[in-house]
Amino acid sequence: MFRRFALLFSVLFLASTGVAHAAGRFVPRLPAPTGPHAVGVTDLHLADPVLPDPGSPTGTREVMVSVFYPAADIHGYPVAPQMTRQAAAWFATTDTVFLHPELSSTKDKVDWAATLTHAHTGAPARPGRHPVLLYSPGFGDPRTLGTGLAEELASRGFVVVTLDHPGETSIVEFPGGRTRDIRELNGRDPGTDPTAFRAMIATRLADTRLVLDNLEILATGGNPDAEHRALPENLGSSLDPRRIGMYGHSAGGTTAAEALHEDRRIDAAVNLEGFLDYLPDRPGRTGEPLPVVRDGVDRPLLLWGTDGYRTERYDRAWSAMLARSPEWTCRRQLGNATHWVFTDFGAMAPQLEAAGLMTGAQRKSLIGAIGPAVSVPAVRDGVRSFFARNLRR
Repeated sequence: MFRRFALLFSVLFLASTGVAHAAGRFVPRLPAPTGPHAVGVTDLHLADPVLPDPGSPTGTREVMVSVFYPAADIHGYPVAPQMTRQAAAWFATTDTVFLHPELSSTKDKVDWAATLTHAHTGAPARPGRHPVLLYSPGFGDPRTLGTGLAEELASRGFVVVTLDHPGETSIVEFPGGRTRDIRELNGRDPGTDPTAFRAMIATRLADTRLVLDNLEILATGGNPDAEHRALPENLGSSLDPRRIGMYGHSAGGTTAAEALHEDRRIDAAVNLEGFLDYLPDRPGRTGEPLPVVRDGVDRPLLLWGTDGYRTERYDRAWSAMLARSPEWTCRRQLGNATHWVFTDFGAMAPQLEAAGLMTGAQRKSLIGAIGPAVSVPAVRDGVRSFFARNLRR
């Protein structure tokens, strides 16, 4: 992921099966959730009145989250798109060319805004307290690329909160159309700049605390939305703050593991192929382990990677994590796969390849040769079963 960052900035600052859209552009489909519950969704704009953030117009930190939840009734509530028009336009011109060059041949040929979720905007939540899961995406990726897994988990009885990290996420859209994007990093690559990597993880951990604080407000009957927009019926009472897990992909996996170490409100975490060490200060050295590796954990942690993205750096830090807390840590590997198979690309890339919009080599570079009939249920079942076992009280 990070190796593509320099190319992104050099250009930015210089300047199931899919269906054919009526205008001739291809529309990828998200796989349907398989659980017994219909799914509702709503977005929240959360703000911290004291955490400084010079990129925000208020000078304090703000994040956007989507809340997916088991719905009581979906009739009359519209199905949400995966991306807004504005976010999809940015994704088509930026993410698919620079952050994910395997998708460069899809430019102007895919209508990303036309992809629908299976979640109904504003539907009332199903009564009863449900365990809560937070999701943090990889560096540069929007939270919307984790939609398929979030919907599956919600259909199985979890409330899932997906979050963006403004200033680092490719683009984050706030109420009213205001946006923040990845250019705020000003060319500082967290993949090669040790200071930028540390700052990224620290910011993500602060965002996680911000979200957890606001979920407590929501669960006790308050409305944490910065604009105080109306909430779906029963949303707050559907959260069980006594059962909280977190999962994340890539840098989001790093965040989930470290948040488990730092915040006692999180009971279990899944790291989907995120590093567990800092970048070395000088070439030729190994990076310092994160505190979660140094100190260990006393709650369940799953480290889940792929054979196609496995490196000596992963093995060193992940093995150290296993050695430090063997009773609480487990490791899995998905074969015939690589890094972005844990995102919605796991289902979408094969559709794009079948439509002639990406080559077999591009698809393998992005997700591996594994087919969605294998990868999608494997990832869904693996994450769901881990939290089902470890969030019981």
